[in-house]
Formats: sequence, structure tokens, C-alpha cells
Amino acid sequence: MLRLIHPLAGAVALLTIATFWISTVAVEALGTPTDIARLKDAILWGMLVLVPAMAIAGASGMRLGRTSLHPLVEAKQSRMPIIALNGLLVLVPAAFFLANRAAAGMFDQVFYTVQAIELAAGAFNFYLLVLAMRDGFRLTGRFGFQPAAR
Repeated sequence: MLRLIHPLAGAVALLTIATFWISTVAVEALGTPTDIARLKDAILWGMLVLVPAMAIAGASGMRLGRTSLHPLVEAKQSRMPIIALNGLLVLVPAAFFLANRAAAGMFDQVFYTVQAIELAAGAFNFYLLVLAMRDGFRLTGRFGFQPAAR
């Protein structure tokens, strides 16, 4: 069951982060202040999907690889604390801060500085998750990847 849950949770997390990031860039470029405020509120609600997906992916991945000494498993496991800390210390607080500022109509230099930090941190987490997914594909031989030697 974990072999099914883990990649599904990881894919949901990856797609959620991509949706947040792309939506933010699009709305900032093309939207009105009202659109931005709505998106920031929607992102907070989207955390109800993202946070459990990340937790499930992390916990199931740790469980699947708990006794493995395979370098790809170790690489995946070493990324998870970075992803989690980035999310908890940067992305979640930034999401709440930006939603509050946007709801108040405060689109100032502070808003856009935090927005830039959030976009960079989100892109970094996306990158780390893509690396983890690639390594998972290598471990399992899915999607044309050669299975890694065990």
C-alpha cells in the first residue's frame, strides 16, 4: 500500500506547489489587486491539500526506505528535512503574511519582497521534489528509467 500512497502523495504535493507558483506569477502579471487577494486566500485553503500530501509523502518515504542504504534512498531522505524546513519556516508564514497584506490592499515593497522570497523558496522546493521523484523513478524503473542497482 505504501508503494501506491507514496508516489501519489508526492505527485499531489508537486502539482500543488506548481499550481501555487504558476498561479501567483500569472495573477501578479495579469490580475487586479482583487484577483491577487483572492489567489492568496485560495493558496491558504490549498495548504489543506499541500501540507497533508507533503506529510504523507515524507512519512511513507521514510517508512519505505527505513532500512535501505541505497544512495538514491539516502539522497531522497536527505532532501526531506530541507523541504520541510523551507515549507514550515518560509513558505507557510509567507503565505499567511501575503494573504493578510493582500486582503488589506497593502501591495507595497514589503509585500513584493516577501512575494519574491516565497516564489524563490517555492521554486527551490519544487526542484528538490522533482529530484526526489526522479530518484524514485530510478529506484523503481518507472517511466522508462533504468532500475537502479540495489
